[in-house]
Amino acid sequence: MSKSILAVAAAAVALSLAAPAMAQLPPGVFVGEHDYHLAPAGPYGLDPAHTAVVAKVSHIGYGLSVFRFDKVDGVLNWDPADPDRSSLKVTVDVASIDTPVPNFASELSGDKFLNTAAFPKATFVSTAFHRIDASHGRVDGDFTLLGKTRPMSFEVDLIGAGKGFMGHPRLGIEARSRLNPQEFGMSPMFSAPIQLVIDAEFARQ
Repeated sequence: MSKSILAVAAAAVALSLAAPAMAQLPPGVFVGEHDYHLAPAGPYGLDPAHTAVVAKVSHIGYGLSVFRFDKVDGVLNWDPADPDRSSLKVTVDVASIDTPVPNFASELSGDKFLNTAAFPKATFVSTAFHRIDASHGRVDGDFTLLGKTRPMSFEVDLIGAGKGFMGHPRLGIEARSRLNPQEFGMSPMFSAPIQLVIDAEFARQ
């Protein structure tokens, strides 16, 4: 095959890959865009099927153990005209912790670590939103774990916003923070800061 034919074929493939994803979606389903104004004002419920709450914990200095919490609920009151007026509350079922280490999740849920029988929920309630630019911000709030409440801030990146699907606009973010486990009375086994990463989508209610 000549070089010219190969070039034409390569260009055709490139064009097909660059075709808008919108054309491949069912009617009434819209691609998210990198513009938070596309999510209209109002209350948004967290979509648990498209949310991951991950804790990255030092494994005695050798690496990071990754724990995921599978049951999360939350409400975002969103104001794209003035994002700083928005508010957020998220609740995590601490006993829903999951880990690839066999039988370790039940041990973590027990009295020695997360004591979920006495403290079944962890919560974050925002106190302030801060817009940094069109796709970055910071959310300050109060984080409660093991019955203790401490201030915490999340750095937030916008992933996408738009019309969503099924008539419900949608907003997706990734948020990152760290917590000092000793501030919450956790086991001395957890001494290094714990990284928190939250990938979440919210659907307009």
